[in-house]
Amino acid sequence: MKKELELKDEEILLLGLCRSYFNPELKVMLRALAENIKDWNHFILMSSEHGVAALVYHNLERLDFLQYLPEGGKNFLKNCLLKSLTRNTRNVKVLAEALHLLNAKNMKVILLKGLALELMVYGNEGLRQMTDLDVLLTRQDCLNARMLLMENGFRSYPVKSAFHKPIMGYIGKHLPTLVKNDLRLELHHDLFGKDNFSLTGLLYERSIETEINGEKAFLPPKDIFFLYLVRHLCMHEMNNESQLRLYSDLVFLTEKFRDEIFTTDLIGYAGKAGLNALLAAKLEPLRDLWGLTFPEWINEFIDKYYDPASINDFVFFIKSPKNNPSKNKGKFYYNTFREIPGIHRKILYILGDLFPTPGFMKRRYKCKSSLGIISCYMLRWGKLWYLIRH
Repeated sequence: MKKELELKDEEILLLGLCRSYFNPELKVMLRALAENIKDWNHFILMSSEHGVAALVYHNLERLDFLQYLPEGGKNFLKNCLLKSLTRNTRNVKVLAEALHLLNAKNMKVILLKGLALELMVYGNEGLRQMTDLDVLLTRQDCLNARMLLMENGFRSYPVKSAFHKPIMGYIGKHLPTLVKNDLRLELHHDLFGKDNFSLTGLLYERSIETEINGEKAFLPPKDIFFLYLVRHLCMHEMNNESQLRLYSDLVFLTEKFRDEIFTTDLIGYAGKAGLNALLAAKLEPLRDLWGLTFPEWINEFIDKYYDPASINDFVFFIKSPKNNPSKNKGKFYYNTFREIPGIHRKILYILGDLFPTPGFMKRRYKCKSSLGIISCYMLRWGKLWYLIRH
């Protein structure tokens, strides 16, 4: 059990800068913090590790706080913003080429995660750092789009196993990543799991048309998108891959679209998807640490699912983003397995996990010799047995 933790001034400032709106009182408080920061190296390291360096630089400049930073730290954060803007601009250009191909086949493409957020709330200025682009299509369109894009210059990450090829559209939430000119594109066919597939369909149906470099695309409805991002954040936490930028996304959406998101429909969707406790847990730090205000009935909803350890766990995560292993490592694996429809597909999934291709094993375990691969298979089987038992 973690002892009671407190945020350092550097970490409080970092949280305070991960937002879009600053009232006069908040500006005064943040300036007082910035003037007295003792360890800018820690602040800059946390900004980088949490994937918010570009946003942090933008807001430091906007609030006239750059004067308090050492020159080296200032330059590092500025370079992060410039790199993010360059990467996003380049990736959007390649995505527009993909959209041109998919639109010609009348495939409806909904933007997700980073790019949707960049357009909806971050202002398309490189503030939302992205490692890949994510889109949603129907399951059949996903499979067809993958083939079409691979015929036009995209290459696919290898499928883990030959056993997985026939069931690609049923494993997890997206197909193997596609790559072109450093763009990594993930084609999603599901967002909430098979038990709540209607929510994915509702997001698909209620999406709003937009344009990317003159090519048609769609943005998700804000309320279901918010709920999806909560679920996505929780999945990252289960896999020890979360960052502050995923919380920043929720903050930005709340600040800009509070009245459109926090309706009785949102709570209804959360209940239907079994996400009530997870939603309340993610709203709690937004309210108690960022100081965001919610309607009283939302506050009652948060308090209903109150977990005394949740804020302390969040503080530990801020201090140590890469040292938060899942409390139940088998749950992630079990959820993926459970959501695969049909016994025959479940069997193929297990066989694929037991017998990945040698190429996958070499990449995954960084082994070069055939003898090394054999030992890695043994290691893998042991880990799978552990996950199944736990």
